[in-house]
Amino acid sequence: MLGGGAAAGAFGSLLGLGGGILLVPLLTLGFGLSLPQAVGVSLVSVIMTSSASAGVYLERHVANLRLGMTLELFTAMGALVGGSIAFLLDERLLSALFAALLIYVAVTMARAKSERTSHDTPTVADVEATEGRTGSSTLERLSGEGYRVRNLGRGIVGSSAAGVASALFGIGGGIIKVPLMNLSMGVPLRVATATSNLMIGITAAASAVIYLIRGEIDPYIAGPTGLGVFVGATIGSRVAHRIDVRYLRLLFVAVLLYTAVQMLLRAFR
Repeated sequence: MLGGGAAAGAFGSLLGLGGGILLVPLLTLGFGLSLPQAVGVSLVSVIMTSSASAGVYLERHVANLRLGMTLELFTAMGALVGGSIAFLLDERLLSALFAALLIYVAVTMARAKSERTSHDTPTVADVEATEGRTGSSTLERLSGEGYRVRNLGRGIVGSSAAGVASALFGIGGGIIKVPLMNLSMGVPLRVATATSNLMIGITAAASAVIYLIRGEIDPYIAGPTGLGVFVGATIGSRVAHRIDVRYLRLLFVAVLLYTAVQMLLRAFR
């Protein structure tokens, strides 16, 4: 559990995912936990990942704090809703739907022709359309150096869905929010990853409370796993700036496809 937690923490920190997408299959297939127990432990580990890496990204001025907290308000609401209905919905149906979403996101990111870097800017048409919906001043406050945020409404809807998915599957929501910010809102991938690391801890905490009340979090499993995740996330956040963003994209697509396969296997077994 220590080793698996460390690997998941490092991986989750690099990609802004929280590591839950590795922990849930590991705990269910490798250690025989039920899905609700694995999700509960995974949410605790996501909190550890965020705690270990968020400070590093903020210190290096990579994360967009204003954008992250704006989207997190709606993500946390979605997490509360997801945690409330997690024990009422059919697990196989949810797994199949989530696998389809992962495949869609993976294909979309793989087909992206070029990485959005700090030199990328939205087109005039994008800016004018966005300003007409949300207001120029709001987007200016949420934008960072060298890029401009757009499609805020789409980001709010996607963040709410990410919160629901986080509570249902223990993934922290980063697997949805990173491509959402990168592809739909014009945020560079490295900034989106760092910002996601800020958000996932709050998202996981909102839904972990519900799992804790229902007695689905085993402290003897969450303890060593969370400790390993904290160490791995600390290492991952400190080496992230040395990794080429193109390889980070390929790694992210590979993780999405792997997780989709696991979800499909769970849905049709």
